[in-house]
Amino acid sequence: MPAKRFRKHYRRARYVLYRETLIDTKEHVLTFLGSFTGIALICLLNSKYFVASDNLFLLASFGASSVLIYGIINSPLAQPRNLIGGHVVCALVGVTIHKLIPGEIWLACALSVSISIVLMQVTKTLHPPGGATALLANVGGKKILDLGYLFVLTPVLSGVLILLAVALVFNNLRHRRYPHHGWFSKKR
Repeated sequence: MPAKRFRKHYRRARYVLYRETLIDTKEHVLTFLGSFTGIALICLLNSKYFVASDNLFLLASFGASSVLIYGIINSPLAQPRNLIGGHVVCALVGVTIHKLIPGEIWLACALSVSISIVLMQVTKTLHPPGGATALLANVGGKKILDLGYLFVLTPVLSGVLILLAVALVFNNLRHRRYPHHGWFSKKR
């Protein structure tokens, strides 16, 4: 009876504290420093070139990308290929759909996200925050919508490259290894 009870509690604890759970304080510090530096650099660029209400370089989807590339760096969704490819594919789809269907926001948003997911699957660049990037290309402020395809280069590609550069530095400081399978590898 006690062995059965122990196994039950062990399974529950294992479910709660799964392999990706970080317990090491030094890992938490690196995660914090990396994500802080990446987002801070983007915000610094934003504040130097635009007024606070523009927020042109800063996309909400970068916050979600930071969770992946600094917090769960071994995830296939956090690898550089997925980070860059996912955001760029989704930005291209979002801008294209916005140009094709400018008046029907509900339809443009639904098509942008749905087509983006399929194209990320096909190109093996699945990165969930990319869906938000596709959505933003349709519902963003006037400045974002006026950018057209320039939106893909800046803020999307430039911001993603900043996040990646910081991730490469901070994720390789200790025993961490990022990217997990080598540069832009297809191995999964």
